[in-house]
Amino acid sequence: MSQQPLLAELRALELQLHQPAVRSDAAALASLLHADFAEIGRSGRAYTRAEMVALLLEPDDSQPPVTIVADAFALSLLAPGVALLNYRSAHRAAAGGLQRHTLRSSLWLHTPLGWQMRFHQGTATTDWA
Repeated sequence: MSQQPLLAELRALELQLHQPAVRSDAAALASLLHADFAEIGRSGRAYTRAEMVALLLEPDDSQPPVTIVADAFALSLLAPGVALLNYRSAHRAAAGGLQRHTLRSSLWLHTPLGWQMRFHQGTATTDWA
């Protein structure tokens, strides 16, 4: 059985979380992030759901919103209703280049509310080859 439809769905949900409009919308974050969500950021810092939501909702008018570029998505179905999404991302710099290259993993659970992210980890890496 092909995992392509699920890969496409989870990729789309993940990419929603990269959008400034979603990152600044408490209701959208509540629908995408599981109640028990936790994250280990690329810095190594651990975040609870409440901490991550507060951080995302905090306005930062000193800088324009970050443009996130992501690719190389891969899906592993771990159990019914449990999926691991791996990919790489980077921030688009004002001059057009990519910076802050990161390898990412997200654990998604299928809940009565739909697919929700239960855990996310970012690991700093070198430029993409």
